[in-house]
Amino acid sequence: MRASNSSGRHRVVVVGSGFGGLFATQRLKRADVAVSLIARTTHHLFQPLLYQVATGILSEGEIAPSTREVLARQRNAEVLLGEVTAIDLAARTVTHEYVGRATVTPYDSLVVAAGAGQSYFGNDQFARHAPGMKSIDDALELRGRIFGSFELAELASTPAEIERLMTFVVVGAGPTGVEMAGQIAELAHRTLSRDFRRINPRDARIILLDAAPQILGSFGEKLGGRARRRLEQMGVEVRLGAKVVDVDLTGIEVEHTDGSRDRIESVCKVWAAGVSASPLAAHLAEQTGAGVDRAGRIEVLPDLTLPGHPEVFVVGDMMALDSLPGVAQVAIQGGRYAADQIVRRLAGEPPKEPFRYVDKGSMATISRFSAVASIGKARFSGFLAWLLWLGVHLLYIIGFKHRITTLLHWAISFVGRGRAERVVTQQQVFARTAIEDLGDRFRPELPRVPGDRPQDRSRPPAD
Repeated sequence: MRASNSSGRHRVVVVGSGFGGLFATQRLKRADVAVSLIARTTHHLFQPLLYQVATGILSEGEIAPSTREVLARQRNAEVLLGEVTAIDLAARTVTHEYVGRATVTPYDSLVVAAGAGQSYFGNDQFARHAPGMKSIDDALELRGRIFGSFELAELASTPAEIERLMTFVVVGAGPTGVEMAGQIAELAHRTLSRDFRRINPRDARIILLDAAPQILGSFGEKLGGRARRRLEQMGVEVRLGAKVVDVDLTGIEVEHTDGSRDRIESVCKVWAAGVSASPLAAHLAEQTGAGVDRAGRIEVLPDLTLPGHPEVFVVGDMMALDSLPGVAQVAIQGGRYAADQIVRRLAGEPPKEPFRYVDKGSMATISRFSAVASIGKARFSGFLAWLLWLGVHLLYIIGFKHRITTLLHWAISFVGRGRAERVVTQQQVFARTAIEDLGDRFRPELPRVPGDRPQDRSRPPAD
């Protein structure tokens, strides 16, 4: 394996600051390598708790610590801001851009962990009126839409207008959809129940839709059934076998298994169904001949490398291997495995055995004090599962101070009625669609001063 600089230090480039990218970088802390972590955002996102940002329980900072702060003491790592636009496997370079500035970074080993985005199953136009939940921007927009719907209902003058403003539709009955529907129900029935004068937030309708025959399909029929019963006790309408065929500003149209269709009048819709891997997966597939699956994930070898390119690892939601799920633990274990392989190669040691995922279980909250958990052959539900969920999520939140503030906000929300984060702005709600409407006219750029040139990225950061 070749070195990319005169000092002989091996250059490792990591793409993505999610679980896979961050844990791979941290695993290399004591290795004699120079690590460049390239990400399109300045933070590491704890995605499983995004729905709590959207419903006002947590602030974005508590689930998205600064990547630079997390890696501040790791002297062999640097953080580079930019969206990766090209990976040249032959030249071993990564091109990334930010505000019109392109930077090319060479590598000796590459770990690609760019994650996945929301999938609308070929109907990307649905995104305009039914935002997904994959980023901080998504969560803040949804927070504005959810709280804003109650505010507009207070101003409405007809029962029909109030009804469609207070009807919330969540598409997708996986963990994210179930958690989102449960929290909107709690928001309406507990947090906001005394805050309005013209409307009664308890009258809100929360509808959970999915084309599948049961909710939380990966948890099994027993836990899925318990979760459904608990949601229905909370007032959530669960409609299964319902495929979304159209979405517009004021409603959503669904098709049932018998072919019939009906329309639900609703201003606030949340899309929690389906994921699509980063376009970088297809970009790499074109250069290697590797296949991609229906979700756009690239097929990797058993050691998580690409065919013909043992120096390139793909981990997390971008990789297709043994039908592994797109969950945080797959990304964490994959990132650590890739880092260990790099270290072993540099030390002249034989490679590790093929990657094997250790399933540590799945969990989903339904409401305060109620959750479902599947760990091995064990199945839990109710308060015990909720305590387990609480402990595991606190464990994986990065940083002691974030754990403490998260715990305090949970106490405010779960023990009391309040929610610490209820500030919303019109900009949060409409910025995304405004940028889309601007199209090519919106190109944020920062011109260089005369004489300024791109840095030589072939040199590693100084320790």
